[in-house]
Amino acid sequence: MARGGPRLDHGRRRELGQSFQDGGEHYQQVRPGYPAETARWVVPPGARDALDVGAGTGKFTELLLDLGLSVTAVDPSADMLAQLVQHCPGATAALGTAEATGLPEAAFDVVTVAQAWHWCDALRASTELARVLRPGGTLGLVWNQLDTSVPWVHRLSRIMHAGDVYKPGFRPLVGPEFERLESHLTHWQDAVTTHGLMELTKSRSYYLRAGEATRAKVLANLDWYLHEHLGHGPDEELELPYLALAWRAVRA
Repeated sequence: MARGGPRLDHGRRRELGQSFQDGGEHYQQVRPGYPAETARWVVPPGARDALDVGAGTGKFTELLLDLGLSVTAVDPSADMLAQLVQHCPGATAALGTAEATGLPEAAFDVVTVAQAWHWCDALRASTELARVLRPGGTLGLVWNQLDTSVPWVHRLSRIMHAGDVYKPGFRPLVGPEFERLESHLTHWQDAVTTHGLMELTKSRSYYLRAGEATRAKVLANLDWYLHEHLGHGPDEELELPYLALAWRAVRA
């Protein structure tokens, strides 16, 4: 069993996850996608049927469709899924969670969870996702995180309260239903304007749960950092460095 990262109790996980029940249109507009290389690494050769869990607005779902897979996308938010249906009409969308997908047994060759495993009960989710995978199927876990090895990005992440930055050596927790956990790292860049960075900040759980005074302080600090300290012009486009962290494991 792989171990790593903080485990949230059920109440805290539920509280934080509620931040993303609405705001799907804004999330779709401002959140980055994922590099195609990551999807190609996660998906095993010969896979036909994929399940994208915690799919949100379909940022990773789109890559699975591009690989020619038949894709089912599950998310607990109807608002997020409405965006997914619009942007990924080739996918089948359904309400559900990683712990209770509501889908048939042994129906998929690969299950992916992008930017959402930390909201899940990892052991319960492992049991459920192993149930819907075919024997020998693959579980793929993916995170985007800011590349904080770049000094200006490190300070940016602190101002934005970007909590999804994992320390070197992090390994996600998965249940005993899975074996041979291995990892893959992709360096990539997302083109984003300074205005887009302000909007990206508004899509993060820290900002969504904060009061008005805290929100105003975060945005004021970010405005100062980007436009005064770093000297970027209004709406100047930046290349924002990211790391795509991926793990895959095989159903035992």
